[in-house]
Amino acid sequence: MNVRRLIPTAAVAGAVALGLTTLSACSSSDAAEGGSDGKLDVVASFYPMQFLAEEIGGSHVSVTTLTKPGTEPHDLELSPRQTGGLSDADYILFLKGVQPAVDDAVEQAGVKNTVDAAKLTTLENHGSEVGHDHGHEEEGEEHGHEGEHGHEGEEEAGLDPHIWLDPVKYAEVAEGVGKSLEKADPDHAADYRKNTDALVTELNALDKAYETGLKNTSTKTFITTHSAFGYLAERYGLTQEGIAGIDPEAEPSPARIDEIHSVAEESKATTVFFETLASDKTAKTLAKDLGLKTGVLDPLEGITDKSAGADYIEVMKSNLIALQKALGAK
Repeated sequence: MNVRRLIPTAAVAGAVALGLTTLSACSSSDAAEGGSDGKLDVVASFYPMQFLAEEIGGSHVSVTTLTKPGTEPHDLELSPRQTGGLSDADYILFLKGVQPAVDDAVEQAGVKNTVDAAKLTTLENHGSEVGHDHGHEEEGEEHGHEGEHGHEGEEEAGLDPHIWLDPVKYAEVAEGVGKSLEKADPDHAADYRKNTDALVTELNALDKAYETGLKNTSTKTFITTHSAFGYLAERYGLTQEGIAGIDPEAEPSPARIDEIHSVAEESKATTVFFETLASDKTAKTLAKDLGLKTGVLDPLEGITDKSAGADYIEVMKSNLIALQKALGAK
């Protein structure tokens, strides 16, 4: 199943040049240059990993992202040159289960300091909603997040990789990344620890803002074209209802549309969310049929000029505002 999502360039000032750099930048000559300036050559698989590497690595790392602008993460293909160049990295940070091509290339590269973010926290199976008994879950139960994610390894395991959309899990990953960078580059361990602490403090504040901001709402249900928010929904006692699985541009089945109609009426949902870069056609059509509003909920797999903020923290704050408005926060 193709995932129709685009990973754009990072808008963070320090990431612009790097975000536009493909893996070919990790050639042996470039790696040698990276070593000569004393910086750790870091390769990140896509934006959520890139953000962690840059925030925690700071001035001691040179970060290259594998997923350049306009590339769908799941469908990313690496050239032989890129795959070969990966072995020149000093440190690789990826999230297994999101990009099969990256998973394979990382395994072949055999880089000593290779970190799989999925192992730094606990992944969960958020199950399939289609054919599920909607509208009768108790608050706090594990709520809807389609199991058919379209990620090959993840599909087999039934695990949801969207851990970065839960500030608490993302903070756990940040802690692990910080410790791994300390081991990879002991000379700058104190700075990595300081940067990790600062980022975790920000993520903890973000968590508190979500917890407080979504505590008292008129409804707990939101409808989305992209079922990426299972961890977030579970963390804050919400119910995510996906229209057509993981593919935000897929056409939902007539049965699913009928189901969403029922769910919207029972839960008093007000808004159908779509993402910044995907077509809003399905969301707008469904919203019109249901008499609901449309809104944007960013899955943060990349940052563009359309994103409501310059980086992860800012976009997550914008997502909170969008959810508060849609859920009727009091």
